[in-house]
Amino acid sequence: MAQLTRDQFIAILVPTVIRIRQEGSPMFPSVRLAQNVLETGGVIHSWYNLGGIKVGSGQTNAYWHGEAVVKGTWEVVDGRNTTTRAAFRAYKSVYHFYKDLDLLLATPRYERVRKAATPEAQADMLLACGYATDPAYPAKLKAIINQYNLKRYDAAGNKFVPKPEKLKDAERIAVLSDGEFLSDGYLLNGVTWVPARLVGEALGAKIDWTGTKVTVNGKELESMLSEATGYVPIRALSTELGQAATWDAAARAILLAPL
Repeated sequence: MAQLTRDQFIAILVPTVIRIRQEGSPMFPSVRLAQNVLETGGVIHSWYNLGGIKVGSGQTNAYWHGEAVVKGTWEVVDGRNTTTRAAFRAYKSVYHFYKDLDLLLATPRYERVRKAATPEAQADMLLACGYATDPAYPAKLKAIINQYNLKRYDAAGNKFVPKPEKLKDAERIAVLSDGEFLSDGYLLNGVTWVPARLVGEALGAKIDWTGTKVTVNGKELESMLSEATGYVPIRALSTELGQAATWDAAARAILLAPL
Protein backbone atom coordinates (compact mmCIF):
# COMPACT_ATOMS: atom_id res chain seq x y z
CA MET A 1 0.00 0.00 0.00
CA ALA A 2 1.15 3.55 -0.74
CA GLN A 3 2.60 5.58 2.09
CA LEU A 4 -0.21 7.06 4.16
CA THR A 5 -0.40 10.04 6.45
CA ARG A 6 -1.68 9.22 9.92
CA ASP A 7 -4.99 10.90 9.10
CA GLN A 8 -5.35 8.82 5.93
CA PHE A 9 -4.45 5.64 7.83
CA ILE A 10 -7.13 6.34 10.44
CA ALA A 11 -9.75 7.30 7.82
CA ILE A 12 -9.24 4.01 5.96
CA LEU A 13 -9.74 1.97 9.14
CA VAL A 14 -12.69 3.86 10.64
CA PRO A 15 -15.53 2.06 8.74
CA THR A 16 -14.18 -1.36 9.73
CA VAL A 17 -13.59 -0.30 13.33
CA ILE A 18 -17.12 1.06 13.66
CA ARG A 19 -18.62 -2.08 12.06
CA ILE A 20 -16.72 -4.30 14.51
CA ARG A 21 -17.94 -2.23 17.47
CA GLN A 22 -21.53 -2.48 16.20
CA GLU A 23 -21.08 -6.25 16.14
CA GLY A 24 -20.41 -6.17 19.88
CA SER A 25 -16.66 -5.67 20.19
CA PRO A 26 -15.56 -4.71 23.73
CA MET A 27 -12.90 -2.33 22.38
CA PHE A 28 -13.64 1.36 22.14
CA PRO A 29 -13.04 2.51 18.54
CA SER A 30 -10.74 5.23 19.88
CA VAL A 31 -8.56 2.69 21.68
CA ARG A 32 -8.48 0.31 18.72
CA LEU A 33 -7.44 3.03 16.29
CA ALA A 34 -4.78 4.35 18.66
CA GLN A 35 -3.43 0.82 19.10
CA ASN A 36 -3.26 0.36 15.33
CA VAL A 37 -1.29 3.59 14.92
CA LEU A 38 1.07 2.66 17.75
CA GLU A 39 1.64 -0.96 16.71
CA THR A 40 2.16 -0.31 12.98
CA GLY A 41 3.46 3.25 12.74
CA GLY A 42 0.58 3.98 10.38
CA VAL A 43 1.28 1.25 7.80
CA ILE A 44 -1.24 -1.36 6.64
CA HIS A 45 0.79 -4.41 5.64
CA SER A 46 -0.50 -7.12 3.35
CA TRP A 47 -0.80 -9.52 6.31
CA TYR A 48 -3.21 -7.09 8.06
CA ASN A 49 -1.97 -7.70 11.62
CA LEU A 50 -2.44 -4.24 13.13
CA GLY A 51 -2.02 -5.20 16.76
CA GLY A 52 1.06 -7.38 17.03
CA ILE A 53 -0.82 -10.64 17.70
CA LYS A 54 1.70 -13.48 17.74
CA VAL A 55 1.05 -17.03 16.56
CA GLY A 56 0.95 -18.19 20.18
CA SER A 57 -0.54 -21.65 20.64
CA GLY A 58 -1.21 -21.88 16.93
CA GLN A 59 -4.86 -22.77 17.48
CA THR A 60 -6.76 -21.71 14.36
CA ASN A 61 -10.29 -20.28 14.36
CA ALA A 62 -12.89 -18.74 12.05
CA TYR A 63 -10.76 -15.64 11.47
CA TRP A 64 -7.18 -16.92 11.57
CA HIS A 65 -6.32 -19.97 9.47
CA GLY A 66 -2.71 -20.54 10.50
CA GLU A 67 -0.83 -18.14 8.22
CA ALA A 68 2.11 -16.26 9.75
CA VAL A 69 4.99 -13.90 9.06
CA VAL A 70 8.26 -13.69 10.99
CA LYS A 71 9.63 -10.24 11.70
CA GLY A 72 11.67 -8.27 14.19
CA THR A 73 10.12 -6.79 17.32
CA TRP A 74 11.05 -5.60 20.76
CA GLU A 75 9.81 -6.33 24.26
CA VAL A 76 10.49 -4.91 27.70
CA VAL A 77 12.02 -7.65 29.85
CA ASP A 78 13.09 -6.89 33.42
CA GLY A 79 12.83 -3.20 32.63
CA ARG A 80 15.12 -3.36 29.59
CA ASN A 81 14.31 -3.18 25.87
CA THR A 82 15.14 -6.48 24.17
CA THR A 83 15.18 -6.93 20.38
CA THR A 84 14.02 -10.29 19.05
CA ARG A 85 12.21 -11.99 16.19
CA ALA A 86 8.77 -13.55 16.45
CA ALA A 87 6.06 -15.20 14.36
CA PHE A 88 2.98 -13.01 13.94
CA ARG A 89 -0.42 -14.02 12.65
CA ALA A 90 -1.33 -13.09 9.07
CA TYR A 91 -4.93 -12.44 8.04
CA LYS A 92 -7.16 -12.23 4.98
CA SER A 93 -8.31 -8.73 5.95
CA VAL A 94 -8.32 -6.11 8.68
CA TYR A 95 -11.82 -7.35 9.53
CA HIS A 96 -10.46 -10.86 10.20
CA PHE A 97 -7.71 -9.41 12.39
CA TYR A 98 -10.16 -7.38 14.49
CA LYS A 99 -12.43 -10.39 14.98
CA ASP A 100 -9.50 -12.57 16.02
CA LEU A 101 -8.35 -9.92 18.48
CA ASP A 102 -11.85 -9.86 19.97
CA LEU A 103 -11.64 -13.63 20.49
CA LEU A 104 -8.42 -13.05 22.43
CA LEU A 105 -10.02 -10.30 24.50
CA ALA A 106 -12.95 -12.62 25.30
CA THR A 107 -10.66 -14.85 27.38
CA PRO A 108 -10.67 -14.58 31.21
CA ARG A 109 -7.25 -12.91 31.19
CA TYR A 110 -8.71 -9.79 29.57
CA GLU A 111 -11.86 -9.41 31.66
CA ARG A 112 -10.70 -6.01 32.96
CA VAL A 113 -10.17 -4.80 29.38
CA ARG A 114 -13.74 -5.79 28.48
CA LYS A 115 -15.19 -4.14 31.58
CA ALA A 116 -13.31 -0.85 31.26
CA ALA A 117 -15.83 2.00 31.29
CA THR A 118 -13.72 4.59 29.47
CA PRO A 119 -11.09 4.58 26.72
CA GLU A 120 -8.48 5.72 29.24
CA ALA A 121 -9.29 2.85 31.59
CA GLN A 122 -9.20 0.39 28.72
CA ALA A 123 -5.75 1.62 27.69
CA ASP A 124 -4.57 1.06 31.28
CA MET A 125 -6.07 -2.43 31.39
CA LEU A 126 -4.34 -3.55 28.19
CA LEU A 127 -1.05 -3.18 30.04
CA ALA A 128 -2.37 -4.49 33.34
CA CYS A 129 -3.67 -7.67 31.69
CA GLY A 130 -0.41 -8.28 29.87
CA TYR A 131 -1.28 -7.38 26.27
CA ALA A 132 1.85 -5.22 26.11
CA THR A 133 5.15 -5.17 28.00
CA ASP A 134 5.99 -1.50 27.46
CA PRO A 135 5.14 0.35 30.72
CA ALA A 136 4.45 3.48 28.67
CA TYR A 137 1.88 1.66 26.48
CA PRO A 138 -1.24 3.25 28.08
CA ALA A 139 0.25 6.74 28.01
CA LYS A 140 1.15 6.35 24.33
CA LEU A 141 -2.37 5.19 23.46
CA LYS A 142 -3.95 8.09 25.34
CA ALA A 143 -1.65 10.58 23.62
CA ILE A 144 -2.64 9.24 20.18
CA ILE A 145 -6.33 9.32 21.11
CA ASN A 146 -6.02 12.97 22.09
CA GLN A 147 -3.78 13.99 19.20
CA TYR A 148 -6.19 12.67 16.55
CA ASN A 149 -9.44 13.26 18.44
CA LEU A 150 -10.30 9.57 18.18
CA LYS A 151 -13.09 9.63 20.77
CA ARG A 152 -15.34 11.15 18.10
CA TYR A 153 -15.72 7.64 16.67
CA ASP A 154 -16.87 5.98 19.90
CA ALA A 155 -20.49 7.14 19.65
CA ALA A 156 -20.80 5.94 16.05
CA GLY A 157 -19.77 2.46 17.14
CA ASN A 158 -22.74 2.31 19.51
CA LYS A 159 -25.31 3.43 16.93
CA PHE A 160 -27.96 0.87 15.97
CA VAL A 161 -28.36 0.46 12.21
CA PRO A 162 -31.66 -1.20 11.18
CA LYS A 163 -31.84 -3.60 8.26
CA PRO A 164 -33.68 -2.55 5.11
CA GLU A 165 -37.40 -3.31 5.48
CA LYS A 166 -37.46 -5.72 2.54
CA LEU A 167 -34.38 -7.50 3.91
CA LYS A 168 -35.37 -7.52 7.57
CA ASP A 169 -35.27 -11.34 7.64
CA ALA A 170 -31.82 -11.50 6.04
CA GLU A 171 -28.55 -12.21 7.81
CA ARG A 172 -26.34 -9.13 7.92
CA ILE A 173 -22.83 -9.96 6.70
CA ALA A 174 -19.67 -7.98 5.97
CA VAL A 175 -18.56 -7.16 2.43
CA LEU A 176 -14.81 -6.54 2.32
CA SER A 177 -12.58 -4.99 -0.31
CA ASP A 178 -8.83 -4.36 -0.09
CA GLY A 179 -8.92 -5.89 3.38
CA GLU A 180 -11.38 -3.29 4.66
CA PHE A 181 -15.09 -3.21 5.40
CA LEU A 182 -16.90 -1.78 2.38
CA SER A 183 -20.57 -2.33 3.09
CA ASP A 184 -23.17 -4.42 4.83
CA GLY A 185 -24.54 -7.27 2.76
CA TYR A 186 -27.82 -9.06 3.39
CA LEU A 187 -27.92 -12.82 2.91
CA LEU A 188 -31.42 -14.05 2.13
CA ASN A 189 -32.33 -17.42 0.60
CA GLY A 190 -28.80 -17.98 -0.63
CA VAL A 191 -28.43 -14.54 -2.27
CA THR A 192 -26.41 -11.66 -0.81
CA TRP A 193 -27.90 -8.25 -1.63
CA VAL A 194 -25.78 -5.11 -1.41
CA PRO A 195 -26.50 -1.38 -1.87
CA ALA A 196 -25.63 -0.92 -5.54
CA ARG A 197 -24.54 2.70 -5.47
CA LEU A 198 -22.36 2.40 -2.36
CA VAL A 199 -20.55 -0.74 -3.46
CA GLY A 200 -20.52 -0.07 -7.20
CA GLU A 201 -19.23 3.50 -7.05
CA ALA A 202 -16.58 2.50 -4.50
CA LEU A 203 -15.31 0.04 -7.13
CA GLY A 204 -15.38 2.55 -9.96
CA ALA A 205 -18.71 1.72 -11.62
CA LYS A 206 -21.36 4.08 -12.94
CA ILE A 207 -24.62 3.30 -11.14
CA ASP A 208 -28.04 4.50 -12.29
CA TRP A 209 -31.73 3.71 -11.81
CA THR A 210 -34.27 3.24 -14.61
CA GLY A 211 -37.28 3.47 -12.32
CA THR A 212 -37.49 -0.29 -11.93
CA LYS A 213 -33.91 -1.56 -12.25
CA VAL A 214 -30.39 -0.68 -11.15
CA THR A 215 -27.96 -0.25 -14.04
CA VAL A 216 -24.25 -0.92 -13.67
CA ASN A 217 -22.22 0.73 -16.43
CA GLY A 218 -25.45 0.78 -18.44
CA LYS A 219 -26.45 -2.86 -17.87
CA GLU A 220 -29.62 -3.68 -15.94
CA LEU A 221 -29.31 -6.06 -12.99
CA GLU A 222 -31.88 -7.87 -10.89
CA SER A 223 -32.86 -5.26 -8.31
CA MET A 224 -34.68 -4.66 -5.06
CA LEU A 225 -35.74 -1.21 -3.86
CA SER A 226 -36.05 -0.56 -0.11
CA GLU A 227 -36.11 2.84 1.62
CA ALA A 228 -35.07 4.54 -1.64
CA THR A 229 -31.94 2.41 -1.94
CA GLY A 230 -31.42 -0.03 -4.79
CA TYR A 231 -29.96 -3.42 -3.87
CA VAL A 232 -28.45 -5.96 -6.27
CA PRO A 233 -26.98 -9.46 -5.85
CA ILE A 234 -23.27 -9.16 -5.04
CA ARG A 235 -22.25 -11.87 -7.51
CA ALA A 236 -24.01 -10.16 -10.41
CA LEU A 237 -22.46 -6.83 -9.46
CA SER A 238 -18.98 -8.28 -9.00
CA THR A 239 -19.16 -10.05 -12.37
CA GLU A 240 -19.94 -6.78 -14.13
CA LEU A 241 -17.02 -5.10 -12.36
CA GLY A 242 -14.43 -7.82 -12.98
CA GLN A 243 -14.26 -8.73 -9.31
CA ALA A 244 -14.12 -12.15 -7.68
CA ALA A 245 -16.57 -12.50 -4.79
CA THR A 246 -15.33 -15.13 -2.33
CA TRP A 247 -17.63 -16.34 0.44
CA ASP A 248 -15.91 -16.94 3.79
CA ALA A 249 -18.52 -19.02 5.57
CA ALA A 250 -16.66 -19.20 8.88
CA ALA A 251 -16.24 -15.42 9.11
CA ARG A 252 -19.65 -14.71 7.52
CA ALA A 253 -18.09 -12.29 5.07
CA ILE A 254 -17.62 -11.79 1.32
CA LEU A 255 -14.18 -10.75 0.09
CA LEU A 256 -13.98 -8.83 -3.18
CA ALA A 257 -10.80 -8.84 -5.24
CA PRO A 258 -9.95 -8.04 -8.89
CA LEU A 259 -9.97 -11.04 -11.20
